[in-house]
Amino acid sequence: MRFIKGLYIDTIKLLERIHKQSKYHHVRRRAKCIKLSYEGHKVNDLAKIFHVTRLTIINWLNDWDDFSLVGLYDEKGRGRKSKLNDEQKLQVKQWTKENSRNLHVVVKNVREEWGIYISKDTVKRIINFFNMSWHRITRRVSGEPDALEYKDKKAELETLKEQDDRGEINLVYVDESGFSLNSYVPYAWQEKGDEVVVECERSQRLNVFGFLNRKNDLETYLFECNINSDVVIACIDDFSKKQDKPTVLVIDNASIHTSNKFLNKQKEWSDKNLRIFFLPKYSPELNIIEILWRFIKYQWLEVDAYFSWENLVRSVEYVLLNFGEEYIINFA
Repeated sequence: MRFIKGLYIDTIKLLERIHKQSKYHHVRRRAKCIKLSYEGHKVNDLAKIFHVTRLTIINWLNDWDDFSLVGLYDEKGRGRKSKLNDEQKLQVKQWTKENSRNLHVVVKNVREEWGIYISKDTVKRIINFFNMSWHRITRRVSGEPDALEYKDKKAELETLKEQDDRGEINLVYVDESGFSLNSYVPYAWQEKGDEVVVECERSQRLNVFGFLNRKNDLETYLFECNINSDVVIACIDDFSKKQDKPTVLVIDNASIHTSNKFLNKQKEWSDKNLRIFFLPKYSPELNIIEILWRFIKYQWLEVDAYFSWENLVRSVEYVLLNFGEEYIINFA
């Protein structure tokens, strides 16, 4: 029978460290195989453990006998040569960026430009080497803030944060968001042949108007009707009654926040020690409550929340009620 013999304690410890820490998958496997062989595992058993042939196991053992630790690593130049040189791979990367949703175009360009036939899998391996990955495209507002206004407003917001930290004011971020059965379908790990399915159907919309500070204190108002200036004003009026110190509400420039009705209320709110701080246009990243909406939609709502309207309402309400305890965001 074929076994590895005569390993010293230091060698065994080194094999264990290589198995746990090496950045190369094949090296970790071979190190583990050598140790298991020394412990008495047969070649057939090792072939089953590592899902390879007996010949592969024997080659690993022979490489260890011939080269010791060096035998765990592939020799330079081993394996099939790449069809593309480094310059061509850089061009593949550029074509992928230009056709980010259609790798067939990249395959076609390679064939027409260089007469080389490669597969989509080959393209994926090349772009993985350049740290490109398949993930959701980021959405952003269609516009840029005025640079000077943005700088001034951001500086003023930092001053307000310092006052909030000293307990001189309540700094509260305000916004609204909506949830429906069709607004977002989450990714999920799924077994082959056993897909998680969410039905597509016309859906009501659950609208939420929220007040959030950097300490994870959240107050929300839920509506199945549309949120307009009247609704926003009513929510702020109710919220203002509960404030025990000067309060600043950070809010964006949505039309329902800048209507005549809304602007005409500022004097009344100011008399109650509540001030509105308008963010610069196209600057959602300055409003931390936007982070809350993203966490709820993309991380905290489970797949079954989208199975029915009742599930959705119950799931959203649960997250909102338990925010600050079960659900927490670090705004530091």
